[in-house]
Amino acid sequence: MSYEKVSQAKKIVVGTKQTVKALKAGKVVEVIVAEDADPILIGKVVEAAKEANVPVILVDSMIKLGKSCGIEVGATTVAINI
Repeated sequence: MSYEKVSQAKKIVVGTKQTVKALKAGKVVEVIVAEDADPILIGKVVEAAKEANVPVILVDSMIKLGKSCGIEVGATTVAINI
């Protein structure tokens, strides 16, 4: 379900650094995180999402998340923007 939400979203930000930057700017309504990603990277995004009071949805695969974003590589995190 979350993969479909990402592929249907009008504005997304892909990647850990960009997601954290968007969270700090207050432009994110939801964050999608791949459970098979590096726990250190996930931790940074989850912490930033908690501070911004933004819900975090977990999905099982970086590869599937990347494909739902339209990229050929795995994605650790995706932010759905306002």
